[in-house]
Amino acid sequence: MTSTPAPQDLRQKLSDVRTEVAKAVVGQDAAVTGMIVALLARGHVLLEGVPGVAKTLLVRSLSAALQLDTKRVQFTPDLMPGDVTGSMIYEAGRGEFVFREGPVFTNILLADEINRTPPKTQSSLLEAMEERQVSVDGLTKPLPVPFLVAATQNPIEHEGTYTLPEAQLDRFLMKLILELPPRDTEFEVLRRHSTGFDPRDLAAAGVRPVLSPADLEAARAEVQRVGASDDVIGYAVDLARATRSAPSVRLGVSPRGSVALLSAAKAWAWLQGFESLTPDHIQDMALPVLRHRIQLRPEAELEGVSVDAILRSVIAQVQVPL
Repeated sequence: MTSTPAPQDLRQKLSDVRTEVAKAVVGQDAAVTGMIVALLARGHVLLEGVPGVAKTLLVRSLSAALQLDTKRVQFTPDLMPGDVTGSMIYEAGRGEFVFREGPVFTNILLADEINRTPPKTQSSLLEAMEERQVSVDGLTKPLPVPFLVAATQNPIEHEGTYTLPEAQLDRFLMKLILELPPRDTEFEVLRRHSTGFDPRDLAAAGVRPVLSPADLEAARAEVQRVGASDDVIGYAVDLARATRSAPSVRLGVSPRGSVALLSAAKAWAWLQGFESLTPDHIQDMALPVLRHRIQLRPEAELEGVSVDAILRSVIAQVQVPL
């Protein structure tokens, strides 16, 4: 019988995952860490950035390092819900309809450019993301464990994009922003390509699996043991409630957002070796967990007010428990 790895061994393996991803992805350390936190917290991730900043490569590299099955769906304007979830197909030989699984039946679903498909198809993922199951014509099928949606999107002001429905945005644990790299990082990207790096061949790049699905489940169980005092829980609640009364905000963070903030903060605290949450962990996770759950008033958008700036202001104003 295989023994459960010690927490420090699991943390080391997750650190090794970052090392493996770095063999293919230069920079974007915050996004890599955010993806690992989301996996530990059993959440989904929305990756936003202009084309060419390694959003897709990041997800593929992480999957390779985690030994998880991954499928990719290119979201286009003509994509139908059944193309994602699966559909009932008539088999003449059996004389009956049978369910043919869609690409959502995987461990990590790479929903590439999710905001290039209409809301009807975007919404086909709602049940999968929340209930970890798919229902088609009265038939309900559970999804594999673990299951994570890693969706990429271009900034919404780009041509040919659709705004994600509020209900779906709220089901993403985090929204991670992948910025254009600084000069030295971009130089390293070009240097690797000049020496033969092929982003389509991760094995040749040396990316190897270092964390098994069993290790991931063991780490998730450890995260659940992280304690949270009433004061720290209250701090998370106060941050969420403060967004609802901010002058520039039309729609603030929902209670689901408060739960997500606590879950992500616990995963982040465990990764750092803490047995209990501190206000710092809540603050560290506030921007990636809450930024996509806030809608600005039209006049604030016209003035160029950013959601991140509002969140930083809220963090500065809400009293931190001692």
